[in-house]
Amino acid sequence: MKRVCVYCGSGVGGRAEYADAARSLGKVLADRGLHLVFGGGRIGMMGVIARTVLEHGGQVTGVIPKALHEMGLALTDVADMRIVADMHERKALMAKLADAFIAMPGGFGTMEEILEILTWAQLGFHAKPAGLLNVAGYFDDLIRFVDHATAQGFIDPAHRDLLLVDRTPDALLARLASYKAARADKAQWALRASLE
Repeated sequence: MKRVCVYCGSGVGGRAEYADAARSLGKVLADRGLHLVFGGGRIGMMGVIARTVLEHGGQVTGVIPKALHEMGLALTDVADMRIVADMHERKALMAKLADAFIAMPGGFGTMEEILEILTWAQLGFHAKPAGLLNVAGYFDDLIRFVDHATAQGFIDPAHRDLLLVDRTPDALLARLASYKAARADKAQWALRASLE
């Protein structure tokens, strides 16, 4: 694991713990020599984590759509800033560049990004680990939903295990680094479920 993609908000949220966690994760990434891949923005949690990695001598790659770049939202301190056509290209390139994925507190975009990465893993498009940095219980309701969907038969238990969760950067990175993908066959699971 050399490159970690971090999905996080374009805002900093309503609690100081969120930005503190972004700084903590950024420092840990830099200290471990892990390369940050992020959405390229200078604002919110994105800006906090990227600046922290850079301040601690780490490497950063930003990926930002042309329209957002033209609005002046890119973090100009990042030497490796990839400007892409749109959000679809942004997500595809971030996924290609990264060896692992972390979602921090954020809104619709953050949720959509981490859930898409999990969907791609479920379908066997990649075998990279994905996790939630559950700062101050931010993701508790999402975790409950995933467990509920699993209990209701919409998520196979093997696919439920694709989502790693921890409360500290060190613990989550350790889980991501030791992750071994269990190849659950989505087609076989869907067929089995339809026959029950």
